[in-house]
Amino acid sequence: MWYFALIPLLAIAGPAMAAEHGSTLDLTRHWVGYTALVIFILAYSLVILEEKLHLRKSKPVLLAGGLIWVMIALVYNSHNLPHVVEAGIRHDFLEYAELFFFLLVAMTYINAMLARGVFEELRNWLVARGFSYRSLFWMTGTLAFFISPVADNLTTALILCAVVLAVGDGKAGFVPLSCINIVVGANAGGAFSPFGDITTLMVWQKGVVDFWEFFALFIPAVVNFVVPALIMQFALPKGSPPVVSHENALKYGGLTIVVLFLLTIVTAVCFHNFLHIPPVFGMLTGLAYLKFYSYYLSRKSALVRSSDMPLGEDGDPYRFDVFDEIARAEWDTLFFFYGVIMAVGGLGFLGYLGLASGYIYGEMGATTANVLVGVMSAIVDNIPVMFAVLTMNPDMPHVQWLLVTMTAGVGGSLLSIGSAAGVALMGQARGQYTFFSHLKWTPAIALGYGLSIWVHFLING
Repeated sequence: MWYFALIPLLAIAGPAMAAEHGSTLDLTRHWVGYTALVIFILAYSLVILEEKLHLRKSKPVLLAGGLIWVMIALVYNSHNLPHVVEAGIRHDFLEYAELFFFLLVAMTYINAMLARGVFEELRNWLVARGFSYRSLFWMTGTLAFFISPVADNLTTALILCAVVLAVGDGKAGFVPLSCINIVVGANAGGAFSPFGDITTLMVWQKGVVDFWEFFALFIPAVVNFVVPALIMQFALPKGSPPVVSHENALKYGGLTIVVLFLLTIVTAVCFHNFLHIPPVFGMLTGLAYLKFYSYYLSRKSALVRSSDMPLGEDGDPYRFDVFDEIARAEWDTLFFFYGVIMAVGGLGFLGYLGLASGYIYGEMGATTANVLVGVMSAIVDNIPVMFAVLTMNPDMPHVQWLLVTMTAGVGGSLLSIGSAAGVALMGQARGQYTFFSHLKWTPAIALGYGLSIWVHFLING
């Protein structure tokens, strides 16, 4: 794995300095530094083996983050520098807190829309229209591209995969190709929006790229999605699937919650752009919109239950509790982010990220380094990779920050295990969409990856 390259990299980077940088100790050649590296490698190995071991990915990184900072604190206390560690932990924890509450609000809204049948109704509409296999291939991929900038790419991929399975389950060639197209489309669509992926959100909240500047990546992201889709479409089966009709799945208030979510995004953007307030405060303000609407629905529900009004087959049409949707947030994912940020932050505090930055960005150059970040994100989750880059904070021009934002997001499409969307669809379309069915089309995806980088420099360079 890529992280084993860190050990020879440290030798290449040169001997560690014994002096302190300000009040921060360089522990890259200390036993604590080596032990921290081993702990991180072991923890992330367990993350990669999550599907095999059935061990939630948050558990090993939570433990790793805690152990790394405990060892750092022991060394700093022995040098009578306890408050330096405290400041370092508080810095990383604030980074996580902003990410946590932002994602919690976004997940709550997505869960609310799922509960009100918004995405199920979209699926039913597509299934009932009688589109050809090629039309469905393009429609599901395009929808993945345009929905993921607002919703997360995991939810987007799962919803559209349900469409693919509903109309083409068992059809040789259609399901795996459509799943690949959805994964590529969802990852590409998330690259040009601050809300589309965790990495873009981290870059935006860090203030490295402004909100509107992300849209400079729109055309390169389109190229990343369209090029492999154009190649794969020729392998699709001919004809159309049988039409399947479904009852209306949209529940009362579903579209209203969609509007409230869009207003919440507008609030976060306005807070950040005009008031210079962190966008997470805008998201939490937007959560109040949903809470008040939840109160309105609860009042209507109480009126229905107290009257003699007959209830439908689904019971109370107004029943909705926003705290139920908060409880259904992806807590394992949220705690995983905490563990990753604290563990990688600890490695940065020890001095390893500074050494890596000096070699990767100093010796190899920004373009090569940022292209490799995308390739690396196909093997390892892009969250620790991007957090490491942001922690390194290499001195590079704005066009390079846009490049690494894009490559970290779309590089995960190169392999099925490279993104949450790909891993989830392998489970949802088990036996049809597999690691090797995706690997077969990796050259086409890599062509789109390379051309998107070229187009980025052509347009934004």
